[in-house]
Amino acid sequence: MNRRIFGVLVLILVLILAACGGAETAPTAAPPTAPSDTSPDAVQPLEVGQGFGAAKGFWQVYFNAPTGSSDPATYTNGIDENLAAAINSAQRTLDIAAFEFDNLVITEAVLNAHERGVTVRVVADDKHAVEDEESTIEELIAAGIPVVDDNRSGLMHNKFMIIDSTVVWTGSWNYTINGTYRNNNNAIVLRSQRAVEAYQNEFNEMFDRQEFGKTSPSSTVKFTQDGVPIQILFASEDPVLDVLSEVLSGAQESIRLMAFVFTEDVLGDVVVERIGAGVDFAGIWDSRQATTRFSEMERIACSGGDVRIDGNPFVLHHKVFIIDEQTVITGSFNFSGNAADTNDENIVIITDPDIAAQYLAEFERRWAEARQPDAEDITCE
Repeated sequence: MNRRIFGVLVLILVLILAACGGAETAPTAAPPTAPSDTSPDAVQPLEVGQGFGAAKGFWQVYFNAPTGSSDPATYTNGIDENLAAAINSAQRTLDIAAFEFDNLVITEAVLNAHERGVTVRVVADDKHAVEDEESTIEELIAAGIPVVDDNRSGLMHNKFMIIDSTVVWTGSWNYTINGTYRNNNNAIVLRSQRAVEAYQNEFNEMFDRQEFGKTSPSSTVKFTQDGVPIQILFASEDPVLDVLSEVLSGAQESIRLMAFVFTEDVLGDVVVERIGAGVDFAGIWDSRQATTRFSEMERIACSGGDVRIDGNPFVLHHKVFIIDEQTVITGSFNFSGNAADTNDENIVIITDPDIAAQYLAEFERRWAEARQPDAEDITCE
C-alpha cells in the first residue's frame, strides 16, 4: 500500500472516531422554548392611552386611570377610545343600556354606526340620561335612534353594550366624561354567545316590553366558557343577595373589595363571618360613602378587616369583590338595598385566576393611593 492510500485511510479512521466521540461527549443544546406570553392562552396587554387593559381568549378587561385633573383638555385617549373602536367595527346591530351618557367620543361612534346602517337601539335612565342637561342622548334621538327610558323612580343603572350579537361590554363604567376621566371604573368584555344571550334577553325586556325592576322575569344564567365558570345575574328580579352571599361564603383565603357603596347588611354579615374564620380581608371605600350612616366599613374594621378610604379626589366607582385570587364579582351593582330591591342592575361572577390578577392589580393601584380612616371614622365598642 502506498503512502497516499495509507494516509487517506488513516484520515478516514480519525474522522470516524472523532464523530463517534463527539456524539457521546458534546450534547446538543435543546431548542429554546417559546416565551409563555406567546401562547394563545396567555394574558396579553391591550393598548390604552390613559388606563390599563388585558385580554385572554374570550375576555378583555379595562381600567381607567384618573389623574385627578379638573382640566377637560387632559381628558383624551382613555378607555372611551377602545370602546369607540369596538363600536366602529359594528356591522349589523348595537344595543345600548346607559344610566348616563355624555361622552363625546362614544356619542360620535354611535352616531357614525347609525349613519352607516347599523341598527342602534338604546335603553336609558329617565332622569340621569334622558333628562340630564349634559346628556348627549338627545343627539341620538335627533338622528332617529330609538330610545326607551324607564320612566320610574327606580334607576335603570345598567351600563352595557351588545355589538353585532357577538360581544358584550359591561362593568361599572358610565359612558360619560366623569366616568372615563375622573372616576375609577372597570369594564369587562365577553365574546361569548351565552353571555350575549343573557344580556340580549335583559335588553329586550326593557326595550321591547318596558319591563323594569322586579316586573321583569328572572334571567340569571350559569355556564362555562372555554373552561371558565361564569354566572350572570340581573337585579332586582334575580336573587342577587343570595347568590353573592353564597359566593362570598366560599372564601377560604382572601377577600378584596373596591366599593363605591357598601351598605347591605346581608353581605356585611358574610364578610364579618369570613374574617372571623380567618379569611384575610382588605377593602377600599369611596371617600364620600365610607362613613355614611349605613356603611359597612366601620363594623368590618372592628371585626378585624383592613379598611381604607380611597384617594381619588373624585369618585371610586368600582363595585368589585375578588375572592381567593380566583373569582371576581363585578358589574353595575352597588352593594346596597336599592340595587338589590329596586334598580335594574347586572352582575358578572367569573372564576379565572388570570382575570382575577388583573383586578388585583387595579386593587393594588387604588390601595397605594388610599388612606387609613381617621380615628373618628372608626368607633369600636
